Amino acid sequence: MLSRFRPTAARPSSFRRLTALLLSLSMGAVVSAPAHAEGEIRVAEQFGIVYLLLNVARDQHFIESEGRKQGLDIKVDWVKLSGGAAVNDALLSGAVDIAGAGVGPLLTIWDRTHGKQNVKGVASLGNLPYYLVSNNPDVKTIADFTQKDRIALPAVNVSVQSRVLQYAAAKRWGDKEYDRLDKYTQALPHPDAAAAIIAGGTEITGHFGNPPFQEQELAGNPKAHIVLNSYDVLGGPSSATVLYATEKFRHDNPKTYRAFVDALADAAKYINANPQGAADIYIRTNQSKIDRELLVKIITNPQVQFKIVPQNTLGLAQFMHRVGAIRNEPSSWKDYFFDDPATAAGS
Repeated sequence: MLSRFRPTAARPSSFRRLTALLLSLSMGAVVSAPAHAEGEIRVAEQFGIVYLLLNVARDQHFIESEGRKQGLDIKVDWVKLSGGAAVNDALLSGAVDIAGAGVGPLLTIWDRTHGKQNVKGVASLGNLPYYLVSNNPDVKTIADFTQKDRIALPAVNVSVQSRVLQYAAAKRWGDKEYDRLDKYTQALPHPDAAAAIIAGGTEITGHFGNPPFQEQELAGNPKAHIVLNSYDVLGGPSSATVLYATEKFRHDNPKTYRAFVDALADAAKYINANPQGAADIYIRTNQSKIDRELLVKIITNPQVQFKIVPQNTLGLAQFMHRVGAIRNEPSSWKDYFFDDPATAAGS
């Protein structure tokens, strides 16, 4: 079983609870979103160091602390899911208030809810390069993948990894063949995909992941190598993973929303000032068995920037509109992010 080689802790019970809820949604059950007043917030995160801002905010109780400045005693619930599709379903069902996923899922749900729930971005979780790693020595570029290969992604046709892979294909073969590699992709949580790459001997020969899974793969299997870097596709450092919410939640809970954004900024300051402490928080919060030295190396990588201001997202958005993945064409990143002084310098 792949789980024997899993480089991180097992998924928590919240994942199973949300899986059951989302299964009921897919079967046509009606789920009403529980209404709540200011002072409550439910946050959906996924796997990886890209969620370190949330890990630190949780561990240091920054949301609660910022809430008290707003005159609120905020209750925070944390849910861990895998894949943008599951996160988007949870947000639209009312199971969570803040969704954490890639820019691809944000653009998908922004487009889907345009003029209705009006989901928009809240903040970035920082700039981190995502690697497409393969343990197949014959795969040097994306053009070398064949029907014998399977590329693991957190979600097919939704996750930011799937969209960046399509963007890379379009740049190589033209927009008409943007989905040329889709037939080789397979949805799989990052821990399971990393286990497959490290162990070898499975149908999974590629994984478009995120830190720390990609670094664990490179360290854990001598055949593992980088095929594609998201920064190369997107034209430089970019906010691959973001947080987003419905317009209603932001409107109905202005103090809670403000406390959440301010807490993210607090977390970014903490990480940049204390990467060693941030590493300890990641291990503690995720019950991770990752090598601590490797973790600190990732956090202090000059290519990694922990900040809440979104950067370099519009190119992917315009590509997705160009190939018909979203119907509404954004003319600016501000079309799909809420107007907020804390993120005003975005792109």
